[in-house]
Amino acid sequence: MLARSLEVDFFHFQDSLTARENTSILEIREFFDTHVRPIADDCWDRAEFPHEIVPGLGNLGVLGSSWEESRHFENSARYRGWAALEMGRVDASVTTFVGVQSGLAMGAIGVGGSDVQRKEWLPRMGRGEIIGAFGLTEPLSGSDSARGLRTTAARRGDTWVLDGAKRWIGNATFADVVIIWARDVADDQVKGFIVPTETPGFTATKIEGKQSLRTVQNADIVLQGVVVPDELRLQEIHSFRDVATVLRLTRAEVAWQAVGNAIGAYEAALAYAKEREQFGKPIAAHQLVQDLLTRCLGNITASIALCMQVSQLLDEGRQGDEHAALAKSFATSRMRETVGWAREIMGGNGILLDYGVARRFADAEAIYSFEGTREMNSLIVGRAITGHAAFV
Repeated sequence: MLARSLEVDFFHFQDSLTARENTSILEIREFFDTHVRPIADDCWDRAEFPHEIVPGLGNLGVLGSSWEESRHFENSARYRGWAALEMGRVDASVTTFVGVQSGLAMGAIGVGGSDVQRKEWLPRMGRGEIIGAFGLTEPLSGSDSARGLRTTAARRGDTWVLDGAKRWIGNATFADVVIIWARDVADDQVKGFIVPTETPGFTATKIEGKQSLRTVQNADIVLQGVVVPDELRLQEIHSFRDVATVLRLTRAEVAWQAVGNAIGAYEAALAYAKEREQFGKPIAAHQLVQDLLTRCLGNITASIALCMQVSQLLDEGRQGDEHAALAKSFATSRMRETVGWAREIMGGNGILLDYGVARRFADAEAIYSFEGTREMNSLIVGRAITGHAAFV
């Protein structure tokens, strides 16, 4: 059974997925249309997360679909990307929750955990029974995390003592565990720790006043003498290079999420253009509106093509940092253009939540920046094509 193709899939890219993958895509689409779309604007407006949907996300299999211990069926990176697209076209905030839980928190355990840790944590996180977060960014280090990480880890016998601060940590206000990245004071290498949020000395405070991805609960984290046993240290993480492996896997899926957000704005603008009349006919019949819609479709189609190929490279074991970086940089830039044109088509109504573009317009700014800014991703690609690092 093949999922019904989206009209925006102009070149029929989805046809390359397997029948089982397509069936799952249809299930994701129906769940998001039924359970997420009706509440998305209200949750965004109130800046509250809909916890009641988490069990349904677990049942869908979108949490931990990369890992043998938590996936529902054998699947491809292209499928996982298309799943992010489907979720992103309805609500980028919920998609971000899934990305943090599945890609970053579970990804850190999947990449850096021992066999025992993977078997202990991934199945429960995949069912949504345990919520995770990913604590890398700090108040004074974002793009320069590789060199500028200030949170420290000091070994004390069979335990570690963590001190420092993290910022912009999604899911952290209600997470059960946070993956904390800290610099070992003994060897100056970055290590990862599964930190239960009830541990003494750990505090997470919600960041207020956001105007993008408002449903996502981002937090400031403070770690003051947080003691964790060595068994909660990610056993296969030995340096920041291992952290970068996790980020490479998730960066391409952020590109897919960006395409989904652009599609949601385009679909809303297209529907509006067919209904809104000016000068005696629907604005969809005016040349300038058709031009904007065509530009939106072109951006979306080119971005899907790029994302499909970068995911294919991952399936083949050939994806490098530069491939994921170019996909993220390109797709988010084209998304930013597309949501702007969609809002332009709607005129003043485009800034109202009720018309389906304003939320996506605002959310685009966060997607454009996280998982590496356009500039940082450009430098990753630049290093690959010139052989020279130009980060500083």
